[in-house]
Amino acid sequence: MQNVHLKERLRGGETVIGTFSGIPSPSLVEAIGYSGLDFVVIDAEHGPVEIQTAENIVRAAEITGMAPIIRVPGNESHLILRALDIGAHGVQVPHVSTREEAELAIEYSKYHPQGKRGLSPFTRVGKYGLAAENHTLRNNENVIVVVNIEGIEGIQNLNEIITVPEIDVIFIGPYDLSQSVGKPGQVEDPEVVSCIKDSVKKIKNSGKSCGSFARDKKYLEILVDCGVQYVTYMVDSAMILQSYKNLKEFFERLSINK
Repeated sequence: MQNVHLKERLRGGETVIGTFSGIPSPSLVEAIGYSGLDFVVIDAEHGPVEIQTAENIVRAAEITGMAPIIRVPGNESHLILRALDIGAHGVQVPHVSTREEAELAIEYSKYHPQGKRGLSPFTRVGKYGLAAENHTLRNNENVIVVVNIEGIEGIQNLNEIITVPEIDVIFIGPYDLSQSVGKPGQVEDPEVVSCIKDSVKKIKNSGKSCGSFARDKKYLEILVDCGVQYVTYMVDSAMILQSYKNLKEFFERLSINK
C-alpha cells in the first residue's frame, strides 16, 4: 500500500513540493493531488482533523499518487502509532529540540529492532492482516520520519540531532523559529533567514534531507536556492482564500471600468 517513491526521490537528492492540509476534507485533498504535487501534510497539530477523517484523506491522496504525511499533534507514541496504522506514508513530528526527542520520534515510528512501535498487522497499513508477512521490515524501510526543529534550542542542538541515523527529513519551521528569536511572524527577517540557511547547510552536509515552509513564491525561491529538498508551500485554506480574494478584486475592477 505504501508508495516509497517520495522517500526514494529524497534519498536520490531530488527536491519535492507539497502543501499543508488543514481543512479535513478527502475531496479537497484529492483535488489538490490532481495538481501534481508530490506530497501533502495532513495537519493534525493545528488543524481540526480527527483520525477517521484522516484515514479517508490518506486514501484520497493515494488515489492521485500524492504521498500523505501526517503532522501529529505531539511526539507521543499513541499519536504516531495511529497515524502510521491508518496508512500515512510518514509522520512529521513537531517541536523536536534535542537528540533524545529525535530518538523518541524514531522509537515510536519504527518496529523492533529500530524502535518500539506497537505491533498489529490487522490495520489498514497491514491490509487488515493480509500483509502480515514481513510487515515490520517493510514498514521500517518505507516510513518517512520528519522531525520539526522550531526554536533556538533545536537549532543549538542540531549537530546532535542530525546524528540520529533513521531520521529522513529535518524540517525547519520558520514561523515558530521567528517567534523563538523574538520576531514573531517575521520570517523574512535576515536573522531568521540566515538561521535557516545555516541549518540547511549542516543538514545537507550530514547526508539528510532538509525541509521548510514557504508562504509565497519569493520565499519558495529562497528555500530552493539554499538547498531545501522537502518544500511545503502554503496551507490549503489560505490558498483558497487568496484565490477567491483575487477573483473578487478582479471582479471589482471590471465593475469599476464598465
